[in-house]
Amino acid sequence: MIVATPVDQAGNTMHSWGRAHWVATGDVRESDAGEPQVFDWQVHEVAWDEGHDAGTHGSHHATIVRFLRDHGVQAIVVDHVGEGMQRMLTSMAIPMLPATAGDARASVAAALNWAKDRLGSAEPGALG
Repeated sequence: MIVATPVDQAGNTMHSWGRAHWVATGDVRESDAGEPQVFDWQVHEVAWDEGHDAGTHGSHHATIVRFLRDHGVQAIVVDHVGEGMQRMLTSMAIPMLPATAGDARASVAAALNWAKDRLGSAEPGALG
């Protein structure tokens, strides 16, 4: 499953999705031990913080939609998402999972464990 999360330059979890400057994506798969493991970790400079107030919310959201589609994102791990962005993500069937402070890769793995514990699965269909 391809998961995205806002990060800082050091690879730590950042607070806001729509105002992120960097977003990391990773392919999360189950390890031999049955735990989520993050592969193919990439950090993208998206500069959504700069574009957030530069145009309309519609154009800002369209930029984010393009990123999500281009990278095949199936879930996001984040601490905060505004109402309009939540509606957009819901309409795209992209679930929002809770982030934890510190290392963003560990946060992504913890979010998938959280989903697995509460929903019985961390697969995209079970999350939405």
